[in-house]
Amino acid sequence: MHTSRPMIAGALALASLAIVPATACAVPAPPADPSASQHSAVIGQNTLRSLAEEAGIEFGVAVNTDLLANNGKYRNIVNTQYSSVTAENVMKWEALNPAPGVYDWAAADALIANAEANGQVVRGHTLVWHNQLPTWLTTGTYSPEELRAILENHVRTVAGHFAGDIQQWDVVNEIFNDDGTPRETIWYNAYKALAADPLTTWDDDLTYDPGLYYVAEVFGWAHEADPEALLFYNDYNLEFTGPKSNAAYAFVQELLADDVPIHGVGFQGHLDTQYGFPDLQNNLERFADLGLEVALTEVDVRTFVTQKPNGTYTNTPVDAAEGAEQVDYWVRTLEACLAVEACNSFTVWGVSDANSWIPGWFTGQGAGLLFDLHSNPKPQYEALREVLRNAV
Repeated sequence: MHTSRPMIAGALALASLAIVPATACAVPAPPADPSASQHSAVIGQNTLRSLAEEAGIEFGVAVNTDLLANNGKYRNIVNTQYSSVTAENVMKWEALNPAPGVYDWAAADALIANAEANGQVVRGHTLVWHNQLPTWLTTGTYSPEELRAILENHVRTVAGHFAGDIQQWDVVNEIFNDDGTPRETIWYNAYKALAADPLTTWDDDLTYDPGLYYVAEVFGWAHEADPEALLFYNDYNLEFTGPKSNAAYAFVQELLADDVPIHGVGFQGHLDTQYGFPDLQNNLERFADLGLEVALTEVDVRTFVTQKPNGTYTNTPVDAAEGAEQVDYWVRTLEACLAVEACNSFTVWGVSDANSWIPGWFTGQGAGLLFDLHSNPKPQYEALREVLRNAV
């Protein structure tokens, strides 16, 4: 199910002409900190967004909705540099459904309204994941049958609420371990228990682990609730050929053989310079050859950064070679997407290093995004603009 790049480029060009605000052409204010990088920051001309439109892809970003509402510079970057936005957190289960039967749509609806006002498409993230679940769900004593009913209700409710507003949904997120075995989540365990019941019949003809049958059901429910959205399975480390990507590839083929409405596979793209660059294009192509869309959905490139005398860390790579390698990884990642016809969406996981998730998860690492701590564009940004220019 491939969407042609010329069609995307044409539609985006019309949208940008119609509703991109005049402020998109404004030169940004000087850095608030005099010591901040003075790297070229012409964010209204030849933006990532406008160049990506010409190349026929969406160029997106994961958005912190609090910063979008309250930080003008952050909001300007999101609205002028990117044609696609992903909810960083506000569409996850714990944010939307904090108590049984209680849904809070405000933050997610505000993101969608801002996207519509700025001619952007929205990627939904994520309907089903094993993390960031509400406490009422993780601490409750629910039977497998009750968990299945809760899952169905949530998927139908959320996908139905946003129906018509979402271009692509990350329907299920991170279902395999790195060794290729299924991740034993609350949903996997519930379905495994259901399959063990002699009265269960849906597993009679399954050729894969019945604990993963929830994936097939979730895609079906999501498609019924929003028939227009493209539905993706999303995971990390699919970029590398190995046990995990091979398991995902085999499982996706099973889903397709069973006519499950899966339309694409998302490659998160959380890369690290201490590891070699993956054979990304090869893996994008083999999933695309199944007739699927593919997308880079959460790209960042981390590296080791210098430490201060007080033990805290800077945002400066430990040496210039590490910084140059980061730029190279960014370039090669975008080039891989552009080289695969079915790769029509490239999303970075955050606006600037000031609000990146990386330092909180990987001690001593950082500098992973396109804008620095002061929201000024880094060499990575300039390099990606050049890749997009060359693609046109």
